Amino acid sequence: MAANSIRERILQTLVARLTPVATDQAATVWRTPSVSITRDQCPSLVVFPETESLADRANDRVTRELTVRITALARAVPPDVAETQADALLCAAHAALMSDVNLGGLALGVREVESEWEVDDADGVAASTSARYQITYRTLIADISIQA
Repeated sequence: MAANSIRERILQTLVARLTPVATDQAATVWRTPSVSITRDQCPSLVVFPETESLADRANDRVTRELTVRITALARAVPPDVAETQADALLCAAHAALMSDVNLGGLALGVREVESEWEVDDADGVAASTSARYQITYRTLIADISIQA
């Protein structure tokens, strides 16, 4: 069986790192869900890999930049405010992610790129707070499962 790519191992590490954060806040963690998160599944953290680009090629090595969006979803359950709950969840996720920017040795670094907020009141107030992170790592040019 072939080894997983460094990209896949990074994504697995992100989910593993966010799971205790979510548990501490009575939330769930999802990776690229194919259907919408339901009211009963909130609060939750959702990890979306978005893009990957090649930053540099040198000899037999490639430096890659993986952009990942982490979204905190919350629904208002009085007296809590959805926006406040989503913000607290994303703050805890950010702290967990930035506590080891090398992701256990898989990455050269992690940097925050941008954030966005959304509130919807269609069926009760729901808030979504997202942060995008760029994760830089290096592989061999011929084998993305080998760290270089």
